[in-house]
Amino acid sequence: MQKRLLALAAAGLLATPALAQTAEKTDAAALAKIKDEGMNRSKVMETAFYLTDVCGPRLAGSEGLSRANAWTKKRLTDYGLTNANIEPWGDFGRGWDIDKSYVAMTAPYYHAMIGVPKAWTPSTPGSLRKQVVVVKATTEADLDKYKGQLRDKIVLLPVAAPLQPSFEPDAKRLSAEDLQKLADAPAATAAAANRPATDPAMAERMATMRAQRELRTKVSAMLMSEGAAAVLSAGRGTDGTVFTTNGAPYAADAKPVLPELEMSSEDQLRLIRLAEAGIPVEIEMETKTRFQTQDLKGYNVVAEIPGTDKKLKSEVVMLGGHLDSWHSATGATDNAAGCAVMMEAVRILKASGLKPRRTIRIALWGEEEQGLHGSRNYVKNHFADPATMQLKPDHEKLAAYFNLDNGAGKIRGIYAQGNEAVKPIFTAWLQPFADLGATTVTSRNTGSTDHVAFDAVGLPGFQFIQDGLDYFARTHHSNQDTYDRLVADDLKQASVVVASFVYNAAMRDQKLPRKPLPTPAKPQ
Repeated sequence: MQKRLLALAAAGLLATPALAQTAEKTDAAALAKIKDEGMNRSKVMETAFYLTDVCGPRLAGSEGLSRANAWTKKRLTDYGLTNANIEPWGDFGRGWDIDKSYVAMTAPYYHAMIGVPKAWTPSTPGSLRKQVVVVKATTEADLDKYKGQLRDKIVLLPVAAPLQPSFEPDAKRLSAEDLQKLADAPAATAAAANRPATDPAMAERMATMRAQRELRTKVSAMLMSEGAAAVLSAGRGTDGTVFTTNGAPYAADAKPVLPELEMSSEDQLRLIRLAEAGIPVEIEMETKTRFQTQDLKGYNVVAEIPGTDKKLKSEVVMLGGHLDSWHSATGATDNAAGCAVMMEAVRILKASGLKPRRTIRIALWGEEEQGLHGSRNYVKNHFADPATMQLKPDHEKLAAYFNLDNGAGKIRGIYAQGNEAVKPIFTAWLQPFADLGATTVTSRNTGSTDHVAFDAVGLPGFQFIQDGLDYFARTHHSNQDTYDRLVADDLKQASVVVASFVYNAAMRDQKLPRKPLPTPAKPQ
């Protein structure tokens, strides 16, 4: 038998799975309805306005995220979706909110400054007006020289590197060359991306980062023990942009830390230069923050368009994005944009009167920013635990999951996530949108967002390729991530493309092809 197969292959008579598939069927009339509704009667910017300006910052466990959960559940119900629910996924930890934040230099002269409280750091004991001390340490031994000098002082930590002018534009679109490189990426690239890095330079960088984190932990402990009043550290970014981070764990039993603001690099550097020149520097600051300890659970918002086919309606096509954000702005590009697009996609399908054969389920994930908690636990609760790969009954029923979380740029294609069998399918699905700039299917995978939770248990989960715009240069996790960074035409285009992919997946005779099941993350 093997010789026969080899002979057929040599003769070109044994087709690959992709070539063996029949031509992918799409419904031109349905796609025309989707395009018309999404481009001419869009609600995507209205949705984005409510998620950002009205709901506000949506840090994990915060009141802003609770407002967004309630609003999205109601809005999805208003669109006509069923089974809308704010579904707990498990225990998360303390939520955290900011009631007040203010920082200014008051000597040698007054100047208001840009600073953002680090997440999960405590309040100052009222308004502080204190002298500053610069603490620079590259080793634990360097800390000894500061002992006895920090009590009741505001500590300035150094800026990681000198600021340099940038001659590159903040916002960029993917060029034809960029897209071609993605299209040409071999399948091996996707497989290799899931293996541990063996590059010595990468290993060295990771070791350096771990050492820096460990040193910062020791610095924080020393500042607490020495009785410092507060900390000002430099957030990554230039031109007044501050990229925010955690200042403390969100666990209910987390150790106490000092109040801390992440400053714009320009403001922090000015303070350091003055202090190191021997000119007395005084800072006035106040933060009021609150920890949410009554409800330690995390939540996802889910809702459905029921399937209509007697045989297929128990199967599910999912789409989603994460609803939580960081706290220094209103999380517009990360990821109100993705959630607004996904909500608009299901609105389009309902408004167009289309009747999907499979059930369509939207999920707006919580607590993504702290480690994909919402999607990972949803997958674990409903489909499979990657640690054991013991499959639940619903694992077989998921047809596909589509994700959007790479900023607010329009869709240019989709990552096949190393699943070669879906490439000709997706290529066919993109053909009607070539005029809108969506053309590319790449074998490459992409990580760091919620589709990886599905991929980790062998389910077909996909992230779309998007134009980057100024996502990483300016808005990602920063105080610049506001509604004004959104481009309406890009979000309309993305909504139409997503709605068509979801509809096509819901109408196929078969579910999308799957990759082989992964091995358990923790062997039994």
